[in-house]
Amino acid sequence: MKITDLIAQIRQKKSFLCVGLDTDLDKIPKHLLKEEDPIFAFNKAIIDATHSYCVAYKPNIAFYEAYGLEGWKSLERTMAYINANHPEIFTIADAKRGDIGNTSTRYAKAFFDTMDFDSITIAPYMGKDSVEPFLAFEDRHTILLALTSNQGAFDFQTKNVDGQELYKEVLAVSKTYKGAERLMYVVGATKADYLADIRKIVPESFLLVPGVGAQGGSLQEVCKYGITTNIGLLVNSSRGIIYASNGTDFAEIAAKKAQEIQQQMEIELDKLG
Repeated sequence: MKITDLIAQIRQKKSFLCVGLDTDLDKIPKHLLKEEDPIFAFNKAIIDATHSYCVAYKPNIAFYEAYGLEGWKSLERTMAYINANHPEIFTIADAKRGDIGNTSTRYAKAFFDTMDFDSITIAPYMGKDSVEPFLAFEDRHTILLALTSNQGAFDFQTKNVDGQELYKEVLAVSKTYKGAERLMYVVGATKADYLADIRKIVPESFLLVPGVGAQGGSLQEVCKYGITTNIGLLVNSSRGIIYASNGTDFAEIAAKKAQEIQQQMEIELDKLG
């Protein structure tokens, strides 16, 4: 997907919401466990209920890998369903891969070619030759972990290295990579006050922002410091939407939660004029 198509979808839906499909058999409504494929049944219901209010879906790959071959089949079905019924929606493989050379190329082929995702999250710790193989794929996007929302982010990401915080070095150096125009970055909503400095380094790049909702991040704060004239934000909510109810009304309640966030986003977008 071209970035212009994503921007057009955001403007049409008045939303930059990404719904995280972190599907856990221990948390989905119990009546779905009778289904032949409970994970896909849950995902399909969530997608059917929320697609009008969001512009992206982000399956967290660990939640599928945990169930072995059956989990991968559920993920394949989920992706096939999204791409067939809502091809305009941006898809993110939240895989956090990162390896060198041919290994990265194989990861890229797995998620871009075989699974047909639009993007993938990548850990940048191994540097240029672990990232550029993903960037070699036209109209696919690589989302680098820059400043994450977890407490352990302070172990390394904010450490001062030669006068600059490490996450800022990651941002600056990544801009020199071949294909860098297809880079996006993960920045946690709980680090919203860092966004002003981040925008000085990557003023127009899209940021994937987890942590709004269940983790306590503020949408208004994220927009205050991070939004651009071309929006430049995908704000993710997972648990706050998909597990808002564990009853038979789970999809209906998920839709209401997604709509509530979309309405808040519409207010923020209106401020852009």
